[in-house]
Amino acid sequence: MTEVALETAIPHAPLVVQQHLDKLGVTWREVVDGPAIDPGHKAQAVLLGDAVGTLMVLLTQDQLLDLNRIAELTGRTLTAVPSDRLRRMLDPHQLTELPALPSLIAAPYLYDERLLDQPTLLIASGTPKVMLEIASEQFRKTLGNGSAARFGESMKMARLSHERLPASPAEVRQQVQAFTARRIQQRLESTIEIPPLAKTAQEIIKLRVNPNASVDDITGLVETDPALAAQVVSWAASPYYASPGKVRSVEDAIVRVLGFDLVINLALGLALGKTLSLPKDNPQHATPYWHQSIYTAAVIEGLTRAIPRATRPEAGLTYLGGLLHNFGYLLLAHVFPPHFSLVCRHLEVNPHLHHSYVEQHLLGISREQIGAWLMGYWDMPEELATALRFQNDPLYDGKDAIYANLVFLAVNLLRERGIGVEPAQGIPQALFDRVGLTREKADEVVAKVLDAEKLLRELANQFG
Repeated sequence: MTEVALETAIPHAPLVVQQHLDKLGVTWREVVDGPAIDPGHKAQAVLLGDAVGTLMVLLTQDQLLDLNRIAELTGRTLTAVPSDRLRRMLDPHQLTELPALPSLIAAPYLYDERLLDQPTLLIASGTPKVMLEIASEQFRKTLGNGSAARFGESMKMARLSHERLPASPAEVRQQVQAFTARRIQQRLESTIEIPPLAKTAQEIIKLRVNPNASVDDITGLVETDPALAAQVVSWAASPYYASPGKVRSVEDAIVRVLGFDLVINLALGLALGKTLSLPKDNPQHATPYWHQSIYTAAVIEGLTRAIPRATRPEAGLTYLGGLLHNFGYLLLAHVFPPHFSLVCRHLEVNPHLHHSYVEQHLLGISREQIGAWLMGYWDMPEELATALRFQNDPLYDGKDAIYANLVFLAVNLLRERGIGVEPAQGIPQALFDRVGLTREKADEVVAKVLDAEKLLRELANQFG
């Protein structure tokens, strides 16, 4: 390859950004973004808006942007600018992301005064993965007469809560109420209603734990629910499973194509999904709920098959863990709709943070905690509760760790490839060692799944 070809293959900051900084007399150098960089040195820019207009806010990536504090400071109810509106602002400058340069965008702005505590800052350049390192004294030149305040909530000492789960619906309410009374000044209803398990789901759970259950049992159960039967046959007939010949019945779908374990876990996932409806409110750019679930379950299915047989966990349960890994999201939306809407707005303005930090900050509980609690409340297998509860902890090696480890692995392998809106967490080598896989084998599994992404999307649409 020629030197010219090598030069053009390396991404750089957009020319308009380089020229703007040079014009201001700001000294800068390009740095490739990566997990080793301290988020406390990264300047995050978020564009907010309301009927009055837009406001850019700047803070470091180890801070949570609290919209309630912004409202106190500005007297305005600001939320993330819709993506199409942001796109119209960036496109004329040929920018693919918002740089932390308010003077370039020419928008009113507010910055957290602690932003300048660092000797140097790294700012988004407008090109993904390319950051610009600028000394704080130099960065002041880009701020002009902008207003400074304290509005970012530090996440430096924050820890995701895995260890303790609420004991009852009343404690779920109390935990949320304690936070909402202080943080958003809203009262919950005196009771909350956890929906009971649908009868079909109860019958499927009985079959799952029955060692003598047969194909005839699951066939008979599925056939009593016409909608479920139609979906099972439709799945089996999908090109994703490449079944030879026409699928003519539920029994044919189970025996010849899908198999007992897959059908019973798909059926359970469908039944649980119908117990809680999909929320009408979602954060901008959110991956559709069932798309994320099906992709994760498919990757976990492949990873489980790749684990040496001697240490391989129960395939049906690992698949179900992937299918239900985000189920607490549905429960938060079902039980606390006003607060869930607030969570959505905060997720939109904190794309640099894991969702659990936002949820714990606003509600005192995360979707993983409440999802794991619900699995116990519904008497689901303990392995599922563990998979949901510890799915964000790559270091977890307690009881049934393999189920949680596989969810973490699948979710972050997908995030590395752009499936899911949150940044990927680093996958430690110790996790690959613990589950009995190499990085190369895991990448091979994900590549195979994503080769069939269109077909998986069609399958996911049947759930939604």
